[in-house]
Amino acid sequence: MNIVEMVKNAGVVGAGGAGFPTHVKLQSQVDTVIANGAECEPILKIDQQMMVLYADKVVRGVELAMESTGAKRGIIALKKKYHDATESLNRSIASSPNRSISLFELDNFYPAGDEFITVYEVTKRLIPEGGLPLQVGCVVDNVVTLINIAKAVESSKAVTERPVTISGAVKNPVSLILPVGTPVKRAIEIAGGVSVDDYTIIDGGPMMGVIITEGDVITKKTSGILVLPSEHEVVFQKTNRHAIKQVKSACEQCQDCTEICPRYLLGHNFECHKIQRTVQAGKSAHLTAVFMCSECGLCDWVCPVKLTPRRTNQLIKRELIKKGIKNPHNNKPYQTREMRAYRKVNTARVVARNDVLKYDVPAPLNDNEFDIKEVKMPLHQNVGVPSVPVVKVGDSVVKEQLIADIPEGKLGAKLHASISGKVVEVSDCIKIER
Repeated sequence: MNIVEMVKNAGVVGAGGAGFPTHVKLQSQVDTVIANGAECEPILKIDQQMMVLYADKVVRGVELAMESTGAKRGIIALKKKYHDATESLNRSIASSPNRSISLFELDNFYPAGDEFITVYEVTKRLIPEGGLPLQVGCVVDNVVTLINIAKAVESSKAVTERPVTISGAVKNPVSLILPVGTPVKRAIEIAGGVSVDDYTIIDGGPMMGVIITEGDVITKKTSGILVLPSEHEVVFQKTNRHAIKQVKSACEQCQDCTEICPRYLLGHNFECHKIQRTVQAGKSAHLTAVFMCSECGLCDWVCPVKLTPRRTNQLIKRELIKKGIKNPHNNKPYQTREMRAYRKVNTARVVARNDVLKYDVPAPLNDNEFDIKEVKMPLHQNVGVPSVPVVKVGDSVVKEQLIADIPEGKLGAKLHASISGKVVEVSDCIKIER
């Protein structure tokens, strides 16, 4: 059984948001596999629910990842408040023949699901600046990714569905399992439609999610669809066009953005306030440090004058990339800052201060199969290059049929039809209608 090839053929990518082709990770040699079940973003529920419903698949995915990478131990990291998931996983671990798999319970702090933080909490190993878990002997996979690994190997099932939480200003918050490529508008309709007149849609959660439109679709990387009133503070943080001008005029150099930054507290030489100071002064001395920003948003959350340092970092990072400038920072910290233990931010505080408490409600999982009549599948749903179509307009396809392949010798992922039907468009996406 070639685990790497089976996972590659199934088109499995990181389901936690990055979309890194999973078969590449499974070619690594490490000593530890970590299943990330922390569900970093507030409000999202789907990872918790999938761990309850598919605990056996999560554990099996860990076993297969360990076998492929040669890892001697597998650790499933989740928040200790996820009682139902803990109970289900413990039962599955007890019935597993692999005695090297265990649970690690995290406190309820944000951003607990960040790879750098999860690796440190679980192993006490510090990933270098701009580095990867592989550099400290770990592979980290989201729990939905591991479920997909198990399905790929055990039943040759391609990734054609995406579990997702639909929440916020919708009438019936719910978690669904939808075909990849389902229009966002259709997903919101299944959740009862929006409950406000003027709204903005976010792919992900309130902290790290990105603004999208009703015309966008559910991808392999989509964990949540969050609807918020357009005047909401979270929306402002994500759309602030004047972030740099505001920093120049109003930043008081309190250093709060640095003192709360998870990367700084891990020991990285990332001092967010110095970036803001540099912008104020019109200099460029510290600007490449923006590459170390994880964009978690705690700096926006804590700023006493309601600036958006994260937004400033995003804009500068974008300009540096346009100029062909890459991250030059790779120092390896040897210890965390001594105040780290006292500056972990409880997720409940993040929810309250961002004024999304009323949206942090149950979103029960409805795993029924819905009648989705059309899907629009982007060719670029992964880290690396876009997939190359192997179908043309007018072709009839069946669910799980390969419709786009990995370019020869490139980093990418295969793409499969998520519904049966006819191909009606091939461009930067493949559109299929029943």
